Amino acid sequence: MALTAAAWMDDHDEYAKLVRGMNPPRVVVDNEASDDATVIRVDSVNSYGTLLAVVQVITDLNLVIRKAYFSSDGSWFMDVFNVTDRDGNKVLDEATISYIQTTLEADDWYYPEARNTVGIVPSAEYTSIELTGTDRPGLLSEVCAVLAGMRCVVSSAELWTHNTRVASVVHVTDAGTGGAIEDAGRIADISTRLGNLLRGQSDVRAGGGSLAHHKERRLHQMMFDDWGHTAATGAGAAPSCPRTEVSVTPCAERGYTAVVVRCRDRPKLLFDTVCTITDMEYVVHHGTVSAEPCGGAYQEYYIRHVDGHPVRSDAERQRLVRCLEAAIERRTAEGLELEVRTGDRAGLLSNITRIFRENGLTIRRAEITSSGGEAVDTFYLSDPQGHPVETKTIEAIRAQIGEATLRVKHNPFAARNDTRKDTDVAGAGTTAFIFGNLFKFYRPFQSLGLIKLYS
Repeated sequence: MALTAAAWMDDHDEYAKLVRGMNPPRVVVDNEASDDATVIRVDSVNSYGTLLAVVQVITDLNLVIRKAYFSSDGSWFMDVFNVTDRDGNKVLDEATISYIQTTLEADDWYYPEARNTVGIVPSAEYTSIELTGTDRPGLLSEVCAVLAGMRCVVSSAELWTHNTRVASVVHVTDAGTGGAIEDAGRIADISTRLGNLLRGQSDVRAGGGSLAHHKERRLHQMMFDDWGHTAATGAGAAPSCPRTEVSVTPCAERGYTAVVVRCRDRPKLLFDTVCTITDMEYVVHHGTVSAEPCGGAYQEYYIRHVDGHPVRSDAERQRLVRCLEAAIERRTAEGLELEVRTGDRAGLLSNITRIFRENGLTIRRAEITSSGGEAVDTFYLSDPQGHPVETKTIEAIRAQIGEATLRVKHNPFAARNDTRKDTDVAGAGTTAFIFGNLFKFYRPFQSLGLIKLYS
């Protein structure tokens, strides 16, 4: 009889904690092993979500994973990451190196949090609001206007869209006190008003519940939980970007399922794919990822479900493919990228998003931060049909927002008018990587005593 995911994780984590107490993790940050990258080696007892926990630490530091290998057969795992900063340099800052080592060696880092529900939750410093629903032009502008009208200051927010769906996590404070909103009645009123704003949009959730502290992890979970709606309505069935290809094939001789991902390389790509694999309750037993010279990325995983079985049906295979494609694409915003940097003030975000709406633009993704009296907001914009934003529209926005506070970070309209080589990544096709060849990547590390393979 197969174990449920919850039972497997409970039993496996208790065993992992016992073994881990006798075999504490070893984390090595090495700047000598590679000429062009810092090598991070993590050797520890394996538990469900371990790989995601390690990747999350690295990506939260804004480090770029150029290459990685992982193996976790049996109760032990070993991960090796070649990382750089965003400028392509090795990680030499002692504080950063110390943080990596102490965090990854902490006993409580590797055990997964329970999946959280959706809602509005007060914390010590801010109140968190989570919203999912059907996307439409001007939605974020309307949400911000409601919050401003209710004396809420947005301290940070992140919004993702994919196909016709939207998910957002917003942190707000009270305009009067500058702290979290503690009045339960007021929180309920905010929830009701936002619910009214989004009423008629199927599967909108705004209510009580607990909240994960990691915004990006939570957004992945919210959009994954929203899968039932998008699959039922057909919204999730839109064709994927031609630069993304995912293949899922059996690896019967080892009892695994092989997953190969080819797409354009970008920061946090590994986090997005591993997060989705984990949330779908699969375990990565072996894998290798690398950045390719043409700007592409190659990822290969050998997985089983937490109950020990490989992918067992064509429907399950198709669902895995589509969920991975969505996880990659929802962070890949093709539109105009604008950064607005200015002094923070009440109603600022409401005003900015209103200007976008009045100029006929749709927000595809947004990252909102406010610290020390300064607001730094990044928006990814297009017209409602997904076309690039023309220069005359950008100038109109600049005139309304203020030239000194607005910076164009990426403009695909200008890029498409330039003559450039086609950098599309070739399709993955079927899995051509023979399983035994994977372990060639590990041989340079066997002499370090970090590899423990189990058949």
